[in-house]
Amino acid sequence: MVLITQSVSFPAGERQLNGFFARPEGEGPFPGLVVIHEIFGLSENINRWTERFAEAGYAALAADLFTGRSRTVCMFSMMSGMLLNSLNHRGIQDLKAALDFLQGQPSVDRERVGAVGYCMGGGLAIAWACTDNRLKAIAPHYGANPRPQEALQRLCPVVGSYPDKDFTTKAGQQLDLLLDQYGTPHDIKIYPNTKHGFCNEDRAATYNRDAAEDSWERVIAFLGEHLA
Repeated sequence: MVLITQSVSFPAGERQLNGFFARPEGEGPFPGLVVIHEIFGLSENINRWTERFAEAGYAALAADLFTGRSRTVCMFSMMSGMLLNSLNHRGIQDLKAALDFLQGQPSVDRERVGAVGYCMGGGLAIAWACTDNRLKAIAPHYGANPRPQEALQRLCPVVGSYPDKDFTTKAGQQLDLLLDQYGTPHDIKIYPNTKHGFCNEDRAATYNRDAAEDSWERVIAFLGEHLA
C-alpha cells in the first residue's frame, strides 16, 4: 500500500504540538487513530507503529506530547498529573487537541476515531476515553487505570495487552473484571513470560516479537469491528 506521511504541527491551548501523520493514499475517508507514545517520547518505534496502522487502512496521528520541552521534566510532570488528576491534566487536554486536528483532516471520517497507546500512552488512552465520547474504541498496551475507578464505567470498547509480570498486570486484570461488570465490549489479554514494553523492538531487553505480533492481530481485528 502507498502511504502519505508527513510531519505536522497543530495548536494545543497556547502552544503548538508536533506530530507524525500517516494515511493511505486516496481521498478516504479513513477511520482515524491517535497513537500515544511511551515515556520515551515520539520515537522511531512509535512512528513505525503509526505507519503500520496506516498500512492497515487508518489515518494515524502520533502526537509529540513533549514538544519543545525536556523529556525528563515532561515525563515526571505527566506521571504526576496522571496520579493526582488523572482525568483532566495537560496530557489529556493535548490529546483532545490532537483529535481535534485529526478530525479536521478531509481524509478522516470524524465519526470513526479511536486511540492506541503504549506504556504511559496506554494509561493516557484509558483516562482520555473516560472523558471524551468521540473515541469509539481504544487499544492500551501495558497502561495503568485512572482514578477514580468509577470513571471506567464511561469507557468505550477496549482491546488491552499486558505483560504477566509487571506493575500494570493487576491493572489489566482489574480492567477486564470491571468491563465485564459494566457490559463494555472488551478483549483483555495478559501475555505470559513478557515484560513491560514488549511491543518496542528498539529495546531488546523487553521486546517480545510473538506477543507484539499477537497483540497486533487482536488490535486490528477489534478496531476493525468497532471502527472500520
